[in-house]
Amino acid sequence: MGKKLRACKTCGKSVQGDGHLCDPVELTKAFVCEDCGASSLDAKHVCKPKLQKLKYTCEKCGRLSVGSDKLCKPVEI
Repeated sequence: MGKKLRACKTCGKSVQGDGHLCDPVELTKAFVCEDCGASSLDAKHVCKPKLQKLKYTCEKCGRLSVGSDKLCKPVEI
């Protein structure tokens, strides 16, 4: 059985197992950011590396994206 992923409610740091944390809580569904490597419970996590990759906005709804294929009316930023 694998070690559980835990995150600090205060500082956001996450560790596997019983590592030292300020105020640990067990994470049930952690997302690991492909851009910065941070663990988060927020699927809409946006970090500086991800912001730098955004190249398109949707003229219709205003959504931002790295690629134009994810938007209905893409416009390059």
